[in-house]
Amino acid sequence: MPAARRSSPKIEVTVEATPRKAFASALEWPGWSRSGKTEELALEALRAAAPRYAAVAREAGEPFAEKADDADAYEVVEHSDGSAGTEFGIPYSITKLDGRRLTKAQAERDARLVEAAWTVLERVAASAPAELRKGPRGGGRDRDKMVRHVIDADWAYAREIGIRMKRPDPPEDATVKELRAAMLDVLRQPTDGSPIADRKWTTRYAARRIAWHALDHAWEMEDRSKPA
Repeated sequence: MPAARRSSPKIEVTVEATPRKAFASALEWPGWSRSGKTEELALEALRAAAPRYAAVAREAGEPFAEKADDADAYEVVEHSDGSAGTEFGIPYSITKLDGRRLTKAQAERDARLVEAAWTVLERVAASAPAELRKGPRGGGRDRDKMVRHVIDADWAYAREIGIRMKRPDPPEDATVKELRAAMLDVLRQPTDGSPIADRKWTTRYAARRIAWHALDHAWEMEDRSKPA
């Protein structure tokens, strides 16, 4: 597995790309991933989302990246080929750097950021209207269906990291908290970077994917709660 990297004053970013779409993901900040039609547009979207992600970092008690509004503060440290999943709108590629080892302290930090992403989503949902403004093509889930979708996805993600539990239903059921607590327990474990539970996902990728999904919908909900 790749060795641990030294800390950098730059905000290190990985990019996965296809000819139609790219995702840029901040290496040390699970969930801070944005897409665009090109690598350049994905990087612009990532930088534009920095103020929103700063709220996640605060919730987790983590000092946020300095100069995140400065384009020169970002450094692409790995490129990988995207896939149909990338084009569908998911940061789908498990990169080489996702296979780095994690110390206990690093794993606990990432878990705090994942938990903060869920908290941000819950906070946004609590203040959002039940019926959200429709997307540019008249589509998009309303608030409760979006919350339900994230919970269902978390249940599927849990299976990817070796957790098999009853599907939470209804959303406010205590099993949602039980499921997410079990997921955090897995993410908190130090690792040499090997895939979890003899499957494909590494701990770093799991944290990135789970937090991204919660935040992607939290930010969508925020945007669609506002008048056109």
